[in-house]
Amino acid sequence: MALYGAFGEKTMYGKKVMGVIRSTFLIGADGTIERAWYSVKADGHAAKVLAELG
Repeated sequence: MALYGAFGEKTMYGKKVMGVIRSTFLIGADGTIERAWYSVKADGHAAKVLAELG
């Protein structure tokens, strides 16, 4: 996870902590990462990803 930038320092309830950084990766047919979203919010994120695919 750290290699993909999905684990590291983040702010939780005003404090700096180490943990999972909510992320989404769009992986192409050849296995390469075509797009990455970091520090995403759950509300509305799926629609943003679907728009990227459309």
